[in-house]
Amino acid sequence: MILVTGGTGLVGAHLLFFLLRKGNRVRAIHRTNSNLLAVKDVFSYYMENPDLLYQKIEWVEANLNDIPALTEAFHGIDKVYHTAAYVSFDPKNFNKLRKSNIEGTANIINLCLYFKIKKLCYMSSIATLGEGENFKFITEKSVWNPDEKNSVYAITKYGAEMEVWRGVQEGLNAVIMNAGVILGSGFWKSGTGAIFSKVYKGLNYYTNGETGFVDVRDVVKICTSLME
Repeated sequence: MILVTGGTGLVGAHLLFFLLRKGNRVRAIHRTNSNLLAVKDVFSYYMENPDLLYQKIEWVEANLNDIPALTEAFHGIDKVYHTAAYVSFDPKNFNKLRKSNIEGTANIINLCLYFKIKKLCYMSSIATLGEGENFKFITEKSVWNPDEKNSVYAITKYGAEMEVWRGVQEGLNAVIMNAGVILGSGFWKSGTGAIFSKVYKGLNYYTNGETGFVDVRDVVKICTSLME
């Protein structure tokens, strides 16, 4: 059985559909106030009757720091996709970011080790790769520079990666994916998808610069390929 954290998020929702379509048994973690129907909406982009697959999801209410609930969710699990994260670039939210992204990931890693999970896929971000020097391309081989003006989000996601690598050193089979700005159906009014409505309504000014966009379907395909 497969466990997905962040099941109601952009990546998590599309990942759930892909896994269920392949015939996998799936358990998904959601927070108390999560909108489960958002997942069904995502499924509706792929099929006329989303209930056929949606009803096969085994939902578990928990957060990344609720160790008793997480422990229950891990029973009978073979593989884990850790996509849950708290996203904010406001320094005032650093403690919340650290609690969720670093400490929460540490809890996931500890449980993966305890339950001898076969493999973990951690959804990270290109934010952890830092800034390229002199406009050079950055890759997974780029060295993290703590002296740079990294965002609080990047700092905590990097800290989460260190927890994953700690797990690897302790025997966990894991992969980390550093995705760019993820776009996908079902989340057009919030997160990265909101950029479309903002552009449609018109912007007061346009800035220089560029970033890397990626389709959530490509992200899911790569994640599942890495877990085979």
